[in-house]
Amino acid sequence: MTDALELLKKYWGHNTFKSLQKPIIDSVLTGRDTVALLPTGGGKSVCFQIPALLQDGICIVVSPLVALITDQVNSLKDKGIKALALTGGLSFNEVTTLLDNALYGNYKFLYLSPERLSQELVQNYIKQMHVSLFAIDEAHCISQWGNDFRPAYKNIFILRSLKPLVPFIAVTATATPEVLQDTIIQLKLEDPQIFKQSFYRENLAYKAIEKDDKLYFIKQKLMPKKPTALVYVRSRKLAVETAQHLSKMGIPSTFYHGGMSPIQKKEVLKDWLSNKTPVIVATNAFGMGIDKPDVRFVFHIQLPESIEHYFQEAGRAGRDGNYAEAIILYNQYDISLVKNQFIKNLASPKDLKYIYRKLNNFFQIPYGEGEFVKHSFNFSEFCKTYSLNYTLTYNALTTLDRLGVLQLSKQFGRKSTVQFLATSNKVLHFLEENPNLSIITKTILRIYGGIFETPTSVNLELIASKTGQEVTQIIAVLQKLKKSGLIDFQSFNTDATITFLVPREDEKTINRISKEVTLLNSVKEKEVNAVIHYTTNDNTCKNVQLLRYFGEEDVSRCGICNVCASQQTSPSNKEVAIITQKIITLLEEQELSSKDICENLTFAEPKILTVIQLLLDTKKIGINSKNQYHLY
Repeated sequence: MTDALELLKKYWGHNTFKSLQKPIIDSVLTGRDTVALLPTGGGKSVCFQIPALLQDGICIVVSPLVALITDQVNSLKDKGIKALALTGGLSFNEVTTLLDNALYGNYKFLYLSPERLSQELVQNYIKQMHVSLFAIDEAHCISQWGNDFRPAYKNIFILRSLKPLVPFIAVTATATPEVLQDTIIQLKLEDPQIFKQSFYRENLAYKAIEKDDKLYFIKQKLMPKKPTALVYVRSRKLAVETAQHLSKMGIPSTFYHGGMSPIQKKEVLKDWLSNKTPVIVATNAFGMGIDKPDVRFVFHIQLPESIEHYFQEAGRAGRDGNYAEAIILYNQYDISLVKNQFIKNLASPKDLKYIYRKLNNFFQIPYGEGEFVKHSFNFSEFCKTYSLNYTLTYNALTTLDRLGVLQLSKQFGRKSTVQFLATSNKVLHFLEENPNLSIITKTILRIYGGIFETPTSVNLELIASKTGQEVTQIIAVLQKLKKSGLIDFQSFNTDATITFLVPREDEKTINRISKEVTLLNSVKEKEVNAVIHYTTNDNTCKNVQLLRYFGEEDVSRCGICNVCASQQTSPSNKEVAIITQKIITLLEEQELSSKDICENLTFAEPKILTVIQLLLDTKKIGINSKNQYHLY
């Protein structure tokens, strides 16, 4: 296979490249340093994966997100492409084995977290590898002016010294002009060719609407057709509660957050992708690698923490090119809340020293030790143990994660151990008397050998999938077996894992990053204020505001956002088409008055009435004796 398009067809199933993908691939293949700034869904990974497949050697990909690394490596493996990942939480022997595989195993991709580049072992192996390309994913993380700045990205310059002749490709989805320029400087790219795709989406209407009853508004938008929609919130609890409320209101909804097991996430996603459940209420844990083209609405019922995050999440609407809406629903309390969470409770260097010390004590880590050791972490228990402010502590942990002190994985974890204490004959006799416990118990015995001899870690989700039972039922059976004296069962529930990336040095650890902490806090305040300004600015087109934020100056009004709609006295041709379709959709279900129609649409009332008159004049709709409109 020597042709880029052939590879695209073979592995990705596409017959044509998206917009700038082919020129970017050609640039990389000439050996030139390349920067690709493509919006969410623009196909960034293909821009370095295809050149790597076309060349001899291995492509080393640096990415800050463990979940993204896992997603891409699994995707490549599913395609039959040899790829492996080197992240935190691995033992020395595991790291050595993986690096041996990368060096001698004919692999095409080695994914690294930036922290790994500081290890001499990793550097020595890279020196020996035949490297075809260095790909820097989420490249904006190297810029101190970006919303995801991570000092560990400063280690990337080591790659240039290890392999001076190997080209770089830096890819990212969101970067202001300031961040883009700083990224090029920090990566020491040599005369890079820069590809930047406009963020303009002509089919996507951005709206920010002040509402107190947000869920009723969502119901109005989604009834009666129940189109595919995403509702973003900022907490797991609110995700669950909102999904339940919408379901009770007649909008079938489910929830998605980082605290769910992989099996639960898979089922939820499957139902949503198949349109079995049209609405997902999610935290920002949702969205990575998910491309559903027919999402008609993306709602934010809490203010996002940055324009960058909002733009990525909103961009999941309307990828099929048809009209879609991205709507922020807010009230004055939301503005106070986001200020309190992201500005008033920012962790100072003094706060970080205190919390970092308590964190080490919590895990009983000796001074000078703890590097690359993973721990199950219960956030609530930690805060209660030391009487810590939840918001401040969460912000502190997030800061320590971003600055490379630790890696915080906010994912579901449950480590359980089981050992059978009774003989196998006694266990079988017990199951004959308690047949309702038989399926689960025998499944455990089949899966885990040696479970009679030693405490064995068991995967409750795996047992649940094998038996078709819920995890709660598995736990209940194990507790009954324990109560009967047949087994020893220990279950530990956590809501996160923490991997310490540097040895414990208490104040010295924080002193090294204190300047970055102060800078990060000022950047965060600027980001929050930008979100508030965007949300409340009813004078400038929403699309224009967003594009200017990302450095596009030569932009015109979109004509379909809520600002443009309120400022136009008569509907544009585009609006006429959109409003017409929406009115017809409403009237397909039932006859409605003009008031009912206006309440179900977010366009200005005069425009809706104008379109109603046009439809009457062209005899597409009629009106009955009750002043209700109907289709002809």
